[in-house]
Amino acid sequence: MSEPQSRGAERDLYRDTWVRYLGYANEVGEAFRSLVPAAVVWLSYGVSSSYVLADAIDKGKKAGEVPSPEASRSTRMTIAVVDTFVWQALASVAIPGFTINRICATSLYVLGTATRWPLAVRKWTTTALGLLAIPVIIHPIDRSVDFLLDSSLRKLYPSVGKPSSS
Repeated sequence: MSEPQSRGAERDLYRDTWVRYLGYANEVGEAFRSLVPAAVVWLSYGVSSSYVLADAIDKGKKAGEVPSPEASRSTRMTIAVVDTFVWQALASVAIPGFTINRICATSLYVLGTATRWPLAVRKWTTTALGLLAIPVIIHPIDRSVDFLLDSSLRKLYPSVGKPSSS
């Protein structure tokens, strides 16, 4: 979930505590999509999106507190908010949500064509597969989003303002 902290490093509420799991709420919602009303799935996206927004605002505030002669306070804050928001939106909401959705939809289809299991069993199996996939997909998606942003958006930032990812 997080890198080991150096001695005296400040603990990041959004990255180093249980709060980080709120970013995965939409993946859990997607895993349960076949069993719960659509409103519950959308609520899970609301929880994840709120986490993303809160983390972006937090990183912007922290960037504004760090003095730097190379970049103005507003520039540092803007870079931190944009970078964190884009990274989190992709790595915590959009890509994993889509991935779990497709894993669950595909498994439900395959189970429906390859087995004679009752629908309820197929739906619970699909949900279990979706939940089991979450820890497997997290790190590859995080690293891929790091690579994507390092290769694109982060090239636009002044070097002093590059936030640390994930």
